Amino acid sequence: MKRVGGRTISTTNIWRETQQRGARLQAVLEQKRAALRPEQIVPTNARQDHHHPKGVSIDGGMVHVRGEGWKEFKTGVVYDIGVRPGQDVLTGEPDDLPCAEHSHYTAILGDVTCFAPAMWELAAAHDLLSAAQTSVTADGAEWIWNLSTDLFPDSVQIVDWYHATQHLAQAAQALFPEAEPQATTWYRQARDLLFRGQVWRIIQTLHQAELPGLAHYFEQHQRRMFYHQFREEGRLIGSGSVESGIKQFKARLCGPGMRWSRPRVQRMMVIRSAVMSDDFEALWAAAA
Repeated sequence: MKRVGGRTISTTNIWRETQQRGARLQAVLEQKRAALRPEQIVPTNARQDHHHPKGVSIDGGMVHVRGEGWKEFKTGVVYDIGVRPGQDVLTGEPDDLPCAEHSHYTAILGDVTCFAPAMWELAAAHDLLSAAQTSVTADGAEWIWNLSTDLFPDSVQIVDWYHATQHLAQAAQALFPEAEPQATTWYRQARDLLFRGQVWRIIQTLHQAELPGLAHYFEQHQRRMFYHQFREEGRLIGSGSVESGIKQFKARLCGPGMRWSRPRVQRMMVIRSAVMSDDFEALWAAAA
């Protein structure tokens, strides 16, 4: 402003205006959320076919709250699923792969009860509830799957491929703790089985090796691990969109020495979500 417009605005004034405007923007979102309820689910036979299938990803990040320490904020993203050139997961050969497009974010500092209305409003605002094909891709956190079942009972649930392969790597190390070549060979073979939906064979191997703890992860999420089928159906098997969103929130909220009060960090999350989603102009107009 000083260099281009010849006007000087102090940091204090910018901060004050940001908080005041942020409170107005937050009030608009809270009014929208209050008008929606999770029980207002669109019946399957009332859905309309859209040009793109829809996807949801949910995760959590950490922010430092003054007087409380590091606290978790929950983030959700709704997106269209498009297609772009990429590489096959197993062969590395060129292939057309599903990707997230037109992503829209929300973030809440609080528990699942606080987050659920925000996630529901985001889904309703961006037509997830009327899409013929929807899926939820996330890591293995139980609260995410419970929330997804409550809000999006018709959506296919998918465990993030990269989280699943991390657990597979841990299993390989446990099976061959002193033999890295054998561990690598088993991991590659098991990754192929995992991608093709033959998770039962991995579970069987882990039980035979008396590793029930590692087997439990794959037993718990077996129905969420038909990756080849999901890919053929044009669904996203990675949750990179929400993980990228967490990084973008943290870039703004977790700079060196940053400490936030709860009200102020929530207002900044409203602004940050709108900027990341390219929704800021519409939200600003609604607040005005």
